[in-house]
Amino acid sequence: MSIREVGLRDGLQSIATTLPTELKLAWLRDAHAAGLREIEVGSFVPARLLPQLADTAELVAFAQTLPGLVVSVLVPNLKGALRAIDSDADAMLLPLSASHAHSLANLRKAPDDVVREIGEIVAARDAAGSRCRIEIGISTAFGCTIQGHVEPAEVLRLLRTVLDLGVDRVGLADTVGYADPKAVGELFAQGREIAGDRLTCGHFHDTRGLGMANAFAAWQAGVRGFDASLAGIGGCPHAPGASGNVATEDLAYLFESMGEPTGLDFDALVALRGRLAGWLQGVPLHGALWRAGLPRTMRAAS
Repeated sequence: MSIREVGLRDGLQSIATTLPTELKLAWLRDAHAAGLREIEVGSFVPARLLPQLADTAELVAFAQTLPGLVVSVLVPNLKGALRAIDSDADAMLLPLSASHAHSLANLRKAPDDVVREIGEIVAARDAAGSRCRIEIGISTAFGCTIQGHVEPAEVLRLLRTVLDLGVDRVGLADTVGYADPKAVGELFAQGREIAGDRLTCGHFHDTRGLGMANAFAAWQAGVRGFDASLAGIGGCPHAPGASGNVATEDLAYLFESMGEPTGLDFDALVALRGRLAGWLQGVPLHGALWRAGLPRTMRAAS
């Protein structure tokens, strides 16, 4: 079971506060100490668009000093991908929206135009001899606040298309919290028929309280990798209503309670959450484990 921490990117991009670099470095160091072994440290986007993420290159360089850590970044286009390659990041995540309307709002391109650029990115990565993993996150896979309904057939078409281009991994994202466990189980099962083990990630928002149930449904469909954000912060600036990723500490508890090891230290995660609350005063934080604590049964087992 693998949980990728995305709070430093997905969490911080959606709030007005710009966290100082030294606090981000402390977050990285403490998240690694808590057992997280893949962290999305930022995004190579123009600083004028997301000043909160302007120090991504510095964070990549620091994260590379942490032993055993997979350092990933989000990139919106070829220019960002080239920066990721130059930084020697271990992995880049490219968003591809299944919603035409969201794609235009987020990237100013239609989905098929994004697909063509993904092909250019794969070619550029290969030409550079880079080992940077390319992962496509198919966003708004379960619906969109701008467009409304998104056809599952369109999600599966895009999934098949990017795999044919030679990307390494794909994931499905409930960007705006429209998914339900039944839809999640069905779409991930259909996606795995196409992608097999290359469909590696579920990305869920808890906008309507179903984030954990949806993660469980994806796990039942065979997915063993998930995105999560410390204290459940996060959202997409170009998707109205896209609040709150599933909380890292709560998602880890879900799986550990079922006997699925995550390698994460709950005390360290909750302590880090407390520090984050001090750093982001006035920003709503979410989650349940920090309040309730671990049950005595799990304490005894450990």
